[in-house]
Amino acid sequence: MRLPRDMAGNRIPQPWTILTAAIAAIAIVCNAASARADNGARLTTHQSYVEEVMQSTGLPIGDPKEMFAFVLGSLPDRVKVYPTENYYYFKFNNDGVGYAGNIRLDAKDRDAGKVHFAYFEDFSEWREEPAMNYVVLDQAAGVTVEKLERFLYRISYRGKAVAFELNDLSKVVPPASAIGPDETYIGPIFDDSAIRFFLLFNTRLKIFHYVLDETVKATEGFLTARATDRILIGKRSGFAFYRDHKRDRKILIGVFEGNAAVNNPFDGPFDQLPDNFIEGDVLSRALIEHDPSLAGKIDRFGHLDDGSGRFLIGPYAYYRSEAELLPFHACATNPRIAAADYTACFSMDWGDPREIAAIKRLNDRPAKSTSKPRKHARRKHAR
Repeated sequence: MRLPRDMAGNRIPQPWTILTAAIAAIAIVCNAASARADNGARLTTHQSYVEEVMQSTGLPIGDPKEMFAFVLGSLPDRVKVYPTENYYYFKFNNDGVGYAGNIRLDAKDRDAGKVHFAYFEDFSEWREEPAMNYVVLDQAAGVTVEKLERFLYRISYRGKAVAFELNDLSKVVPPASAIGPDETYIGPIFDDSAIRFFLLFNTRLKIFHYVLDETVKATEGFLTARATDRILIGKRSGFAFYRDHKRDRKILIGVFEGNAAVNNPFDGPFDQLPDNFIEGDVLSRALIEHDPSLAGKIDRFGHLDDGSGRFLIGPYAYYRSEAELLPFHACATNPRIAAADYTACFSMDWGDPREIAAIKRLNDRPAKSTSKPRKHARRKHAR
């Protein structure tokens, strides 16, 4: 099942990174209870967690501007924004309740002096989705957003200024072995899982793929599936990859469903598109080729013109067990699959996930894609 991005409370996957210091008192406790080894490894103790939860903080949760002042004021003077949709994630505890949120410098409107801010109670599978606080702040709210360089912005509010360094992947390109003759490179992705991808579009089959970027040091270890060594599953992320038979690359085929359900950093790269590196209308053209009904309805980032959402690119499956990944292998090794259609085996956009195995065994294309719109300001940022 596809999970669309949502602005105001609909189900959306959401990864987060941890705020280094929630409030001064908590930061002191955490720093005192943690130790960094000479090799850079950090030890965090259960004691630090318990003492943080036990703090009586009384933050003004109901006032987004006060909370923005708290978050910005808790940051150092310069931070690095790694995810490619430009979210700076944070977490904090308030009177025993865990919260997550983000500050986002959206490529669409940051140069107009706007910053997006959201926070909400942590997701859990056993409870209903919590309410969310979301605002767009600009000079009218007393918040200044200044562009210092292409990938460097300064946000100022109530006497505190923080420089946000965006992730410069402008020179990242796939090796020849990772891209096929019918494929177009859309751009590089740095996911909140700290895993990098290449976003590709097959111009003949009209489908997308997320291919693992192996030009950098691996940030993931892998387990081999029991049924075939072609399927690799990340020990940390749960991301499932298929080792292509025809090219030297690993294609993302699965995201663990439990991670998507709680909106954590491993819910898939659908919400970290290469916004800073999209050349012209290369993405919107690909989206319209993929789904012609989008013609005249989206901007170059894939945002719907009516403001209701952003198209979700999610060709991978949501799985609970290794067995649910085996149809990808059955398809890739099926002699009835035409060679020209081989890469279609790695896209769920060819049919209902419940029918995908039968469809691929029959080598028959379904009539329509299962991709759905995702709301623009999703839980990641305000979705």
